[in-house]
This record gives sequence, C-alpha cells and structure tokens, in this order.
Amino acid sequence: MNQHRLYRTIESLGAQKFRTDDQLLTHVLESIIRNEQIPVKGGRIWKLEPSSGTYRLIHEHGEMEPIKKNFRLRVLDYPMFLQLPRKGTLVEAETNKYLRQKGIKIYSATGVGEKVRWKGYNLFPYVIAINADYMKNDMTYALNIIGTVLTSMLKNRRIESKAKQLQQDLDKAREIQKTILPEHEFKFPPYELYGISVPDRIVGGDFFDYLQASEDKDRIGVVIGDAASKGLSAAAQALYVSGALRMGIEYQTKISTLVGKINKLVNKAFSTEQFISLAYAEITSSDNGVVFYVNAGHSNPILLHADTNEVELLPATGQIIGPFPNEKYRTEYAIMKKGDILLLYTDGISEAANENREMYGEQRLIHKLKEHKNLSPKEISQLILEEVQVHNKLVEYSDDKTVVVVKRTK
Repeated sequence: MNQHRLYRTIESLGAQKFRTDDQLLTHVLESIIRNEQIPVKGGRIWKLEPSSGTYRLIHEHGEMEPIKKNFRLRVLDYPMFLQLPRKGTLVEAETNKYLRQKGIKIYSATGVGEKVRWKGYNLFPYVIAINADYMKNDMTYALNIIGTVLTSMLKNRRIESKAKQLQQDLDKAREIQKTILPEHEFKFPPYELYGISVPDRIVGGDFFDYLQASEDKDRIGVVIGDAASKGLSAAAQALYVSGALRMGIEYQTKISTLVGKINKLVNKAFSTEQFISLAYAEITSSDNGVVFYVNAGHSNPILLHADTNEVELLPATGQIIGPFPNEKYRTEYAIMKKGDILLLYTDGISEAANENREMYGEQRLIHKLKEHKNLSPKEISQLILEEVQVHNKLVEYSDDKTVVVVKRTK
C-alpha cells in the first residue's frame, strides 16, 4: 500500500465542505470502505462524551452485523481508549461480550482529533475502529495515516471556524466604531470643522465627536480622546466614553462637571491602567469667539491666531480620565477671531517616529498650520495626516492617528 498515495486519497476525501466534524468523519469512513485499494470490510466511529465517561457509537458502515444505535462503551472499562493516546493505533482482540456476539473478534483502532483532558487522562475525541480480513503492519500504517490526516482536517476546521468568527467580530467592532465617529465635515457658522481618525489596527482607541444638545443649537462641543490600551479593548473604552459624553451633553451640564462625572464612571468601569486622555472644546454661534475648554491630560490643542501668526497652547486643566476618581477639572477659555484655527490631535500624530526614532513633534504641527492656514479645515487635516503617515511609514510600531481642525471663517 503506497502510504503517500493513501495520504493524498484521504486528504481529497475530506476536501469538500461539511457542516459538522461528525459528517466529515462519516463521509471519509464510508469512502475508505468503498475504496478497493484499501482492504477494509467495515468500520465504526466512536465519539467521546465526557459527561457520561463513555464513547458513543455515532456511525457504522460495511459488511458487519449492525450494532444497536447509540451503543456506548465506558472509558474505564475499555483499556484501549486509555492506551490509544500513547500509541496512536492499536490492533486488539475484542473483549466486549455484546460486540463479540456481533462477530467482531479482532479490530484495529486509531484516534482522531486533538486530545482532550478527562479525569487525569488524555483522550481522543474520536476513535475509528475497522475490521479487515487480516491485520498486518500495512493496516497499522494505513490507520496511522488516516488518523493523522483526519486529525489535521479537524484542527484546520477549528482554526477556520475561529478565524471566521474573529473576522465577524472584527467586522462588528469596525461597524460599532464607525457609529462613534461623526461625519468628517461639520459646519457650525461662523466655524467650519473637519476631523479624521485612522486606527493603527482594525479598530482603535482614538475617537472624536461633535456634540450638540437637541434643544440647544447655539453651542457645540468638539471632543477628542485617546484610550491608553490597544485594539478591541481600547475601542470598547472609546465607545463607552463617547456614549457617556453624548448622553451628558443633553443635560446642559458645565463642561468641567461633565468631564468629572465621566471620570468617575470610567474609574468604576475599567481598571486603573485603562485610562483615557481627553480634550473638550465648546464653541458658540455668538460673535465674541469665546472657546471654553477642558483638557484631561491630553496633548495640548494648538490655537493659531491668523492675524499675528502666534500660537497659543491649551494645556491640561486636570489629570487623565480614570485613575483618579476625585479629580477636579478646571474650565479655561480662549478667543478665536476670523481666520483663527484650533487643532486638536492625539499623540499618534505628534509622537509618530521615523526610522531614526525622530518624532514628528509639536513644532512640525505648528509649522504645518502656519504654512497652510489659508486652506480649509479638510485640506489642513488631510495634509497633516499625509505628512505624518510618510514620516512614520518605515517604522514597525505606530499608533492610532486622529486630527480635528476647527476654523473660524467669519
């Protein structure tokens, strides 16, 4: 018997799609028995049921007297089941009285599947037993190959299933994260706003939002946040904080009070190391150009005064969100005149490093703002992000990158 050819034959038998592992094994067993190249008269598939400590007959096929449906063998009463994980394939004389009455005097068995732990023993989840006119070394080799190929198939099925489920979960996470990010562009006379966020992974911990109470159209909150963790964990935290902000804005609460309440919520809901930095700026439709802001340990927003080309940084007015539940947040203000630009960004922008470990840095951002101050918020945002991506492209490590540009146009 050509072992390599047998391997390929078994592999091809399981190539089609099956709904369950049981169906796959059933199809392969029946195909083996029908194959004239393999001298097998009949066979049975036994499936481990840990709760009852038995192997249950799930399928039989071939020239043999039928065994009653769902017949079981107790693991501890049948030494072969305990020996198989150490030896892979066994040729044994049948000891069970009922099975001997059915004409099974001698059989060969092989284990299939990744071993599981049961009461201190390693056991195969499936055992395939076959009957043939003679049991020679060739038959043992054949069964070893059958067991190996089928175990590989079952393992691949599990990997594919997990990968498919993971992809579905990631797709859902991506869709959920999209819901916490608003449309990029927003007009709030006399201001124009544009924001963009690029996660380092499929989902990330950066977020931004434009917040407006349903009964107050004269003010809008612009928020940007950065969760300290990565991937799904960070995305979950970002979703939590974004949702809390959206709910809180409806209560006409002071900015400092709102941020303080969110800080307490995050402290209760997440571990200390899962903190988040956040900058919140509130603009109004009035002509005075007052911008109220709270900076909870976030990268300093940059305010460029167009007429003088001078820059004002909006520093922290409190600590990061999460670890310090009793933190008091202070509200400060700045003035924006026509042409002034407010840039909010996460540290994935300023700390993006090149191959020489040189960070993009705050000064480059300021220079970029000054260079392109006459452009629209959309153009400024995209130019900054493009330049940062080029700066960071040859480096393996990177971070989520988010920018929001607010420009007073009148």
